Amino acid sequence: MEITLNVLSGKWKPAIISALLRGPQRPRDVEMGLPLASKRVLLQQLKQLEEDGIITKRLIEDTPIGMEYSLTALGKSLEPVVAAMNQWGAGYANAQQPVKKDIST
Repeated sequence: MEITLNVLSGKWKPAIISALLRGPQRPRDVEMGLPLASKRVLLQQLKQLEEDGIITKRLIEDTPIGMEYSLTALGKSLEPVVAAMNQWGAGYANAQQPVKKDIST
């Protein structure tokens, strides 16, 4: 578990992986999908994920400075982990909702 936590540590890394599970994305698309994340932090975490072999960066020839990120085979293997995190988070959010009291009784 410690190794997994080391790779996924960072507020936005699981969200970045989740976004890339839908397919390759340009940096701007990643930014737009995570509007609360600063550009600096996103670029830093993208770089860390690349260094860890989770994502790869590819230059796109048809644009002057175009590039896109995609998951490596190792990154794709994180799909069940990210799915479990999403499922747990949704359950947690539902459990935290205040219980509405019926005031008519």
